[in-house]
Amino acid sequence: MQLNLMEQVCGPLFLSLHRISSAGISTMANQGIHSVAYVTAPSEEVAKKLAKGIVSGKFAACVNIIPKVTSIYEWKGEISEDAEVLMMIKTRTSRVEELIEFIRKNHPYELPEVISLPIQKGNPPYLEWISEIVPENKD
Repeated sequence: MQLNLMEQVCGPLFLSLHRISSAGISTMANQGIHSVAYVTAPSEEVAKKLAKGIVSGKFAACVNIIPKVTSIYEWKGEISEDAEVLMMIKTRTSRVEELIEFIRKNHPYELPEVISLPIQKGNPPYLEWISEIVPENKD
């Protein structure tokens, strides 16, 4: 993989994540217990409202709101470009379905983006903190 090309295509966030993943961060014994979900929102105000509901509802331990994201996509046969914000949501994998349902019910978009990936490595005390904040799914 050529980092210069990936950095140009994906930007500084990719490079930062690549450096973190290459740094040999400690791994929990049970990989995949936690997930990170990505959700876009039309404004910081909407993202903050969603984030407060997500955290207070115990769907996630933390939501980072990343401003000034430009999204280019096809929607209803047209190419669109919109300024958005990106929410990075840390939760338990077992709670992702509930998180998706919360987003679908509370998000202003007709088709909100919710993409979830399992966390394979991380700082064990941080991952333990997520587990303390977000209870297991009751199912």
